[in-house]
Amino acid sequence: MQIILNNQNHILFRNLKKFINNNFKLFLLIFLISTPSYALQKTTKSLISNSPKEVIDEVWQIVFRDYLDSYGFYNKEKWISIRQKFLSNTYTNNEESYEAIRLMLSELKDPYTRFLTPKEFNEMRIDTSGELTGVGIQITIDNATDQILVVSPIEGSPASRAGIKSKDIITSIDGKQTKGMSIDNVVKLIRGERSTEVELEIKRDNKIILFNLLRDRIEISSIDSRLNETKSGLKIGYIRLKQFNANASKEMRNSIINLDKSYARGFILDLRSNPGGLLEVSIDIARQWINKGIIVSTQTRDGIKDVRKANGKALTNKPLVILINEGSASASEILSGAIKDNKRGILIGKKTFGKGLVQSVRSLSDGSGLTVTIAKYLTPNGIDINRNGLKPDIEIDVKSNSKINLNYEDLATSRDNQYKAAETELVKLIKINSSKSEYKFNKSNLESALN
Repeated sequence: MQIILNNQNHILFRNLKKFINNNFKLFLLIFLISTPSYALQKTTKSLISNSPKEVIDEVWQIVFRDYLDSYGFYNKEKWISIRQKFLSNTYTNNEESYEAIRLMLSELKDPYTRFLTPKEFNEMRIDTSGELTGVGIQITIDNATDQILVVSPIEGSPASRAGIKSKDIITSIDGKQTKGMSIDNVVKLIRGERSTEVELEIKRDNKIILFNLLRDRIEISSIDSRLNETKSGLKIGYIRLKQFNANASKEMRNSIINLDKSYARGFILDLRSNPGGLLEVSIDIARQWINKGIIVSTQTRDGIKDVRKANGKALTNKPLVILINEGSASASEILSGAIKDNKRGILIGKKTFGKGLVQSVRSLSDGSGLTVTIAKYLTPNGIDINRNGLKPDIEIDVKSNSKINLNYEDLATSRDNQYKAAETELVKLIKINSSKSEYKFNKSNLESALN
């Protein structure tokens, strides 16, 4: 999850290491310019000041100012009448006002715009490189069906080892039906103490599968890399980026530099089942591969665009192939889209998840918080990925006989047919590129990378 912490009308855009993937639900970071709030009449001000209604009105104001409606349920006039309705009620404690906020936000039918209690908001602030206790899955709500959908299992987690896959539907947890349940309630049921068991009922291809998982500490590392060799002895740099967390940029720089020093002739960047993370990290990593051109643009409901570009400090121009699949989402799609549209490399695998919305996380006066959809992002060619996904240049499915047996230890091996296809295409690109002079590090680029 990528976080924007906004204290009143200002955004704190520092210290990315404090930002967190909260229960594996992902959000992206951008600058936000606040617009004027809906004016309060004097009598209304006195009614809500220092009362549970104050937080209700804070949430209402944020949505009124900044919310980007991507689902077609927001109506300005209706939202104004909703405010009057909820502020006219009496609330004796915070719990009642919190329930009112959830009810108010349900009118938007946006799974990414949601309220966080002070406890939930505090949990969101843990270090992105730290540990979480659970089974290791990222989830979202399918707005069309109101079902809990797996975005991706975290590599090496209990869920990943058991065989849970992207697009699986979680129908029940320990016998409790999940349809209509909020993300927060689902997460509360899945999480628990280490070494305790949880049963997930999964619907996949109209079949029901039961998974009994043992909760464990989930270590969130960002990158695995190694030097592979083809049958002909050609050296290829393989980098698997698992999540765009606070350490990913530095780890990516080190991996590119080390593999280049080991005489890698080209690179395969594996973004399969990478659910995303920090927007600024995805931009920084894109700049390590792309020397010039647009990386991504974000667009608010008022049409305001923030265009992010390469900075001329790419670490390599050697041939590049990106591996993607249905679990590649959000920041993964930003990086993949930038590589594809700038013709820096080719994409191989399956169409991506299709999560192209930007969320801001706001702190509220009583210590609670709000995640609110405020923008969408577009690829350099202006493609809106949300709910559409990004198509690969070459579509390769996992072999039918390996869908069940292939696990993360088999990635980038002879058992991984998507990797073998990427390797074949990379060799072709290397041959085309062989007549060109090899890339030499720009000293300033290298010094910057090592800082």
